[in-house]
Amino acid sequence: MIRLLTDENVNNNLMRGLARRLPQLDFVSVRDVGLAGSPDLVLLKWAVNEQRVILTHDLKTMVRDANLLVAQGEPMAGVIFVPDQLEIGRAINDLEMVLGTSTESAMRNSVEYLPL
Repeated sequence: MIRLLTDENVNNNLMRGLARRLPQLDFVSVRDVGLAGSPDLVLLKWAVNEQRVILTHDLKTMVRDANLLVAQGEPMAGVIFVPDQLEIGRAINDLEMVLGTSTESAMRNSVEYLPL
């Protein structure tokens, strides 16, 4: 299963629901690893080194920076973008599908947009 790094803007209710649905899910938050407040490029580089896909609500800068790394030929572990306004139950369902059907290697250098 894909290992996640959750951005500091990710809804805690979303993660609690996802963890109940997928108890084997391996995720850490940027706060857990001491990266709260770090620029997105720092998070993206940490994630690729730790082989963790980033889960975020940040379309403006995180997705832009992820695409910039890929365009520059830099490695990028992958990003899953969940819109803030997406209903939590729908987000959990979609994330369960993405996490259950994708691999870390398939996510590498790509951005997955929810809803599916």
